[in-house]
Amino acid sequence: MPTGPGYTTYGYKRMVVGAHYGWRDFLVQRISAVVMALFTLLVLAEVIFTRGSLTYDKWAGIFSSQWMKSLTFVLIVALLWHAWIGMCSIWYDYGKPTGVRLFLQAVTAVWLVGCAGWAIQVLWVI
Repeated sequence: MPTGPGYTTYGYKRMVVGAHYGWRDFLVQRISAVVMALFTLLVLAEVIFTRGSLTYDKWAGIFSSQWMKSLTFVLIVALLWHAWIGMCSIWYDYGKPTGVRLFLQAVTAVWLVGCAGWAIQVLWVI
């Protein structure tokens, strides 16, 4: 550790090299959770205040408008990003051999892209 005139060190000095140390992932997890919670409350309100029994036609009617399809698309993106960060955290913690971790991340990515395609297909058929 360098010493000299005008140089004083107090405690341990860590050099920050540009890593975010999980800050971005933390924010994305929290923001995506809020988006999912608000969407769930919106759909629950639609279901609760729907008069009569909830049939397929009424359920499809909730998602038939363009603004609801757009919100549902935002939900799908938030859900996929939330799941990706969560699964990557699990694979980093428990997938100790790098090859195993990369394989599991690849399988997760393929699975999530497939789920996204299926969800968007279901959404736009309504």
